[in-house]
Amino acid sequence: MTVASHIAELKKKHEHLSEMVERAQRAPGIDDLEIADLKKQKLKIKEEIERLSHA
Repeated sequence: MTVASHIAELKKKHEHLSEMVERAQRAPGIDDLEIADLKKQKLKIKEEIERLSHA
């Protein structure tokens, strides 16, 4: 897997997590800890994308 394809895959995962966070925030009864966990995952992916982009 090339770095570019890895970054593309990470961007897809980041977008998917963004959608999940948005849906969770609109849904009643979703635990705030679950939303926080999704946001942490999203941040880790974003940091990995930035790290790979500058390598």
